[in-house]
Amino acid sequence: MKKLPYIQNVFSQIFNSIDHEAQKERKNTGGLEAYRKQVWIVLLVTSISLLAVHYLKLNTSFYHFISLLEALFSVENHAWFNTIRTHTFSSLFSYLWWAGWHYIFFLIIPMIVVKKVLKKSVAAHGWQTGDTLKHWKVYAITVIFFILFLSAFSHFNESFAHFYPFYKLAYRSWFDLLAWETLYILQFVALEFFFRGFLLQGLRIPFGSLSIAIMTMPYMMIHLPKLWPEATGAIVFGIFLGVLALRSRSIWGGVSIHVSVALTLDIAALLQTKGLPKVWFPV
Repeated sequence: MKKLPYIQNVFSQIFNSIDHEAQKERKNTGGLEAYRKQVWIVLLVTSISLLAVHYLKLNTSFYHFISLLEALFSVENHAWFNTIRTHTFSSLFSYLWWAGWHYIFFLIIPMIVVKKVLKKSVAAHGWQTGDTLKHWKVYAITVIFFILFLSAFSHFNESFAHFYPFYKLAYRSWFDLLAWETLYILQFVALEFFFRGFLLQGLRIPFGSLSIAIMTMPYMMIHLPKLWPEATGAIVFGIFLGVLALRSRSIWGGVSIHVSVALTLDIAALLQTKGLPKVWFPV
C-alpha cells in the first residue's frame, strides 16, 4: 500500500508538468480564447471520423458497395458480388475494406485537417520521433510486461485463443498471416495518430493534462465490441499511452507497444488453436 501514494505523487508531478507547459504556451500564443476554434474543429472531426469508421468498416457496407458498383456499371447477375464472396481471399478483402476506412478517417483526413485547416505541421501532432528514444526503457519494459502477461493470460483463458486473430484464416498460409498482420499493424499507426496525435496533441495546449482524460473516453469506447478485460484495460492503457505521447511528443512509442501487444495476442492464440502456417500460399 505504501507504493500507492508514491505512484499518485509521480503522476501528479507529470500532470502538473504537462499543465505548466500548456499554460506557458497559451500565454505565448494569445490565451485560451485563441484555441476555441481549434478545439471545435478537433472534436468535430473526431466525432465524424468515429461515426464514419463505425459504420463504413462493416462487412455489410463492403457488400453494399460492391452491389452499388454492379448497378453503376450494369453488371448482371451479381457477377462481381458472387466472385468476391466465393474468392479464396474473400475474408481478407473484407478486412482490407475494414482497415482502409481506418487509414482514411484516422490518418489521412486528420493529417489534411492539421495541415490545411489548423495550419500546423503533422510533426507537432506526434508524427515525429520526438523524445521516443529517450524513453526507450519505459517502452521496452512495458512491451516485455504485456508480452509475458498476455501470453500467460491467453494460456489460461480460452476466450482469448478463440477471439484472436480477427482474421480467422491467418493460420492457413504465411501469405494470409503476413497480409493480415500488415493490415493490422498499419491500422494501429492510424489509430495512434488519431487518438494520441490528432486528438490529444490538438487539445494539449487548451486543456493541459485534461486532454488525456478527454482522449481516453472515445478510445475506451472503440474497444467495447472486444472482450471485457481488453475494453477495461483500455482505460488504463489510454491514460498511460497519453502520458507517454505528451512526454515524448510522438506517437511512435505507442505504435511500438500496440503492435507488440497485438502480435503477441495473435501468435499466442494461433499456437493454442490452429498453429502457425505450414505453407506459403493457400492450397
